[in-house]
Amino acid sequence: MSSTHDNNRTGAKRVRLNRDDRLRQLLDVAWRLAREEGTDALTLPRLATEAGVTKPVIYDHFGTRNGLLTALYQDFDARQTAVIDAALESCETTLEGTGRVIASSYVECVLAQGNEIPGVLAGLAGSPELEAVKRDYQQAFIEKCRKALGPFTGPRRILPPGFWAMLGAADALSHAAATGEITVEEAKAELYEIIVAMVGRSHSR
Repeated sequence: MSSTHDNNRTGAKRVRLNRDDRLRQLLDVAWRLAREEGTDALTLPRLATEAGVTKPVIYDHFGTRNGLLTALYQDFDARQTAVIDAALESCETTLEGTGRVIASSYVECVLAQGNEIPGVLAGLAGSPELEAVKRDYQQAFIEKCRKALGPFTGPRRILPPGFWAMLGAADALSHAAATGEITVEEAKAELYEIIVAMVGRSHSR
């Protein structure tokens, strides 16, 4: 009975989509599975069933389970980048305005994915796929912050260790807020203070 119901459900969902739209659908289904059942449920056969497509479609898009998890991490990064870019474009052109936008946007993006991102990262732990995409994202985010904070930076500039420390703090504070160890506002406020202090050091002798 259950098998018949599942087959009917799968057949009803099967729709022809172009490659980009199909990828978007598969990622949305994967995020739902991760949210509802955890990343352990993210196998390629299970995703095929839930998305109403054949297994070859899933393997064509992702290749392996690590490929799926990597695509989810890249999707998260793309959304995070879009949110931060939009916020920076509309914020006050002051250190306070820019610092608060960077802090708030980063924390809110992590919280928007709940516990899914830690699960994705855990599933990819130690894999070369994760190291490559994570490093690309980190460097892009640091460069974005360097440009945004440039007008407020002093003659000593902000050196790379400062940006890496800021990024580490952003990750730690966001995940602590996601798990309820601290409040969201505490995470944003602390990250903002770290950003302002980092800029302040560039003015000191």
